[in-house]
Amino acid sequence: MVQACLVCSRVHRGSLAAQAAAADMDKPDKPSPSAKKHVRLQERRGSNVSLVLDMSSLGNVEPIQPVCTPRDITLKFLRTSSHVLRKQELQQHAQSLAQLQEEFSKIPPNFVSPEELEIPGRAFKDRYKTILPNPESRVCLRRARNQEEESYINANYITGYAGRPREYIATQGPLLNTVTDFWEMVWQEEAPLIVMITELQERKEKCVHYWPEKEGTYGPFTIRVQAVSESVEYVVRELSIQLEKERRKVKHILFPSWPDQQTPESAKPLLHLVSKVEETLQTAASPGPIVVHCSAGIGRTGCFIATRIGCQQLKDKGEVDILGIVCRLRIDRWVLRARGSLEAWEEGCGRDVAETWGWASQGDYF
Repeated sequence: MVQACLVCSRVHRGSLAAQAAAADMDKPDKPSPSAKKHVRLQERRGSNVSLVLDMSSLGNVEPIQPVCTPRDITLKFLRTSSHVLRKQELQQHAQSLAQLQEEFSKIPPNFVSPEELEIPGRAFKDRYKTILPNPESRVCLRRARNQEEESYINANYITGYAGRPREYIATQGPLLNTVTDFWEMVWQEEAPLIVMITELQERKEKCVHYWPEKEGTYGPFTIRVQAVSESVEYVVRELSIQLEKERRKVKHILFPSWPDQQTPESAKPLLHLVSKVEETLQTAASPGPIVVHCSAGIGRTGCFIATRIGCQQLKDKGEVDILGIVCRLRIDRWVLRARGSLEAWEEGCGRDVAETWGWASQGDYF
């Protein structure tokens, strides 16, 4: 049927062409006004020839290619980017951070929009409106069963060194109305350790006091402080968390000497914190993830997790992939986000991570 139509179309085009040629030979030098009007009408509407479809080339059309969305491009970058530095290279970068800062500035943010988390009442549980957990890796509170609002907490599972799944939970500093959710998460995930990298107040509230002085009740959980030990750099509390008749041990490390949106004067205290975490985990009572939080759960939280992963990589392989570590973290949570001016952030993030790993690469601590 299509072949017949093609033949007819060719014949039709041929006859029209012949008629047009004959008309050109017979027409007078000066066309009449009516002919001019007729030609203009054809020019405006198109001739009959232009309405004939040629089906012969349809088989040669290229297949439709999938369109990459900005999110696809972001995830591909985060999954594939890498820049491995040996110890000597790392020490050189730590002396001049321009290359690391430039490299960091090119990493896409993997931003989460509110439309991706249409959960009733969610906004009342977020400390900051624009800092939301990535849907793919967010922690859900299981005791809430099918009640989506009650299952929400602003927290993400974070992949650890060598791709270990759910080695960390990065979360925001608890609000007054999310303290019970926080302890429920600690219980649910069997977390052996909480690392808190913020003061309660830094010009404004950064986190509520979610643990008791001695003993306190938070929803169905009873928290008791068993022991407290203080050093110049951090405070360690040994806690017990009890639900009904079951009781577990949890350690809480408060590291208050890292100012918000700034950088520590020295990387040594942060390395001491990493070393303390390693020591604590050797005698951990449960195998769950380390819960890490600052205020928003993205800046200092991300830097600490990245630093520990980098130190593990240095100790294991004698090299560190700063770019790869940060990109891997960004897949799980929008960590290491610039807050305030770009210059201030580059100074903070660059020196915190690079100088720390520079010290670690000298072998003074690991």
